[in-house]
Amino acid sequence: MDTHDTFFPAGHAVAVLTTQPLGRTLDYRAPEGGCHSGAFVEVPLGPRRVLGVVWGPAAGDYDPDKLRHVYRVLDAAPMREEMREFLTRVAAYTLTPMPAMLRLATRAPGLGDPPSMRKVYRLGDSIPDRMTDARRRVLAVLEEHEASSFTQRELAEMAGVTASVIKGLAAQGAVVEEDSPRDQPFARLDPALPGKVLSPDQEAAARAISEAVATQRYGTTLLRGVTGSGKTEVYLEAVAAALRAGRQALVLLPEIALTEQFLTRVEERFGAKPAEWHSGATMTERRRIWRMVGQGQAQLVIGARSALFLPFRDLGLIVVDEEHDTSYKQEDGVLYNARDMAVLRASICGAQVVLASATPSLESWTNAETGKYRRLELTSRFGAAVLPRMEAVDMRGEGLPANRWISDPLRRAVDERLERGEQSMLFINRRGYAPVTLCRACGHQIGCDHCDARMVEHRFLARLICHQCGESKPMPEACPSCEVAGKLAPVGPGVERLGEEATALWPGARVATLSSDMYGSARALKAEIAQIAAGAAEIVIGTQLVAKGHNFPNLTLVGVIDADLGLMGSDLRAAERTFQLMRQVAGRAGRAEAPGTALLQTYQPDHPVIRAVLDGDEEGFWKAEAAARQQAGVPPFGRMAGIILSGPDAAQVFDAGNALARRDAPLRAIGAQVFGPAPAPIARVRGRHRVRLLVKAEKSAPLQDALSRWIAQVPMKGEMRLAVDVDPQSFY
Repeated sequence: MDTHDTFFPAGHAVAVLTTQPLGRTLDYRAPEGGCHSGAFVEVPLGPRRVLGVVWGPAAGDYDPDKLRHVYRVLDAAPMREEMREFLTRVAAYTLTPMPAMLRLATRAPGLGDPPSMRKVYRLGDSIPDRMTDARRRVLAVLEEHEASSFTQRELAEMAGVTASVIKGLAAQGAVVEEDSPRDQPFARLDPALPGKVLSPDQEAAARAISEAVATQRYGTTLLRGVTGSGKTEVYLEAVAAALRAGRQALVLLPEIALTEQFLTRVEERFGAKPAEWHSGATMTERRRIWRMVGQGQAQLVIGARSALFLPFRDLGLIVVDEEHDTSYKQEDGVLYNARDMAVLRASICGAQVVLASATPSLESWTNAETGKYRRLELTSRFGAAVLPRMEAVDMRGEGLPANRWISDPLRRAVDERLERGEQSMLFINRRGYAPVTLCRACGHQIGCDHCDARMVEHRFLARLICHQCGESKPMPEACPSCEVAGKLAPVGPGVERLGEEATALWPGARVATLSSDMYGSARALKAEIAQIAAGAAEIVIGTQLVAKGHNFPNLTLVGVIDADLGLMGSDLRAAERTFQLMRQVAGRAGRAEAPGTALLQTYQPDHPVIRAVLDGDEEGFWKAEAAARQQAGVPPFGRMAGIILSGPDAAQVFDAGNALARRDAPLRAIGAQVFGPAPAPIARVRGRHRVRLLVKAEKSAPLQDALSRWIAQVPMKGEMRLAVDVDPQSFY
């Protein structure tokens, strides 16, 4: 129990924050036996009972005789005062209603259920005497989640079968049914086990961070190291320091589907597996993690961004791996950046933050330059590996035919690797087969019925898919506009089309295509990556997925098909993101003894970003980019907020945008500018028309208060919605 928790005796009026979208706390009377502030409770709301947290004493502005009683106090560790402060401050920064914040912090089912035994099912050793499609689906789910167990209901829902199918498999031993406590503590991790032998600069960085963790005070460190320099080993020593101090640790990863190698490293280092929190975890496992974290029975959590809102009992370290990655920004619901909120949470609970990256975000680089963050460098690759040689292929002189994208210099380089028995990777940051499908009879481009976006052909699936809303439909034989058959043509390359070209150019080579939407499950994707690392493919075709932390020991060549792709458009971070992506992708080459080469196909070889990538002048790039942003007064040297209005009626949405733009006095009062309204770059998503306004202010301006007063002037009616995106990362 927090020392600052207040006890409210039975009948005392208390304020309860519920998960219902009411925007405020509600007053109730404390139940028999009383309750503490922070207690998780069940309260009556109309005819329903809903989850809530005792937030403090009642405001006293409601007739006390009409107050209803708290129904019961749940058997869960109370929400600590530091967690309540964290949620309150995130809500204030992002302009999010508090009930939405509480929903984010209680994303586990059955939190009020009493501890009990329940039947769970896991994979058995026997083979059923008769295999049906339903049985095959059950076994596939259990194989995919081999370390997990499921309740009968979860397993039936995930496999799409009835309970009798599971019972039948259990009777034959193909599935094991056993009694299990609902919530078990996680196996203890042993920080005293020996870690890997570190290089001198790894050792120095690990010692510095571990000493900071031991102080049990707040601090943030930018751990910058070239790809392959062993950043993971360094921050695992910081995890060990937190565990030795009896505190908990959280490691955030940008791609939870790609954690297999990392989990193996953790198990090797500490002798047991950590808790995994992500969308692929079962509801049973999510409840267990949530409760065990609150009781201090889960020492280390590896998770996606939402793991930041777990109820840690004593959090001593947060690691944000690949801290520059855009997936740390939540783009729907509560709009927050997990990297920035990790720093906020650590500052409240006296924890250390490690931001790890080979290509840090300009925000983190600037904070390190100004002394707000400490900066530690790992300047050389671990062991015998050396950084790859970088070269440009000037595509202006290549004269490739319209349906080819692999240049002759890149083709010759792949030939050399095939002769030497080494791997090559061809990278293009486009999923699917082709980004546009065009009718050569009438010029129609097939678009999504619900969005203003072109549908992307996925030939592997034989479907067209909208990458905005997920809508898909079979690839048509005839044009949906003019109905002429046989005239639909793909325009431009995607990863699947590049794989097709590679197979045609090197018919004897084993070609593997890596794209997140080509695999039915995270486990299948992990298995494919492991097989490629073991040498199952000679040519790897990949999207942005391959840039994130994989180690392919025999990979010595990376060819970037369209290095200019990210430089198009008006995104203020276009240069930064292109630079990061090119450096990250190139870093996949030459991870072991064999030296690596990266070839960048470009139509702009003299572009400052391309030159910075080729020259390896990272500090020069960051300084030039920082100077340009500072001159423009944009982040991280100024503040921005995006306002996204949406609704089914385009005219109504624009009217609301114009009304906001006219009433900008609260923003002018702090020296802020308003741009717009304008149609969003993708002006319709899921049938809703979208209009954007952009607010720009000085770094020190009290932006949130002004935004709150500004948007309150134009209330949303009917199906109209308004979302505020403080510190927007994208402008779609």
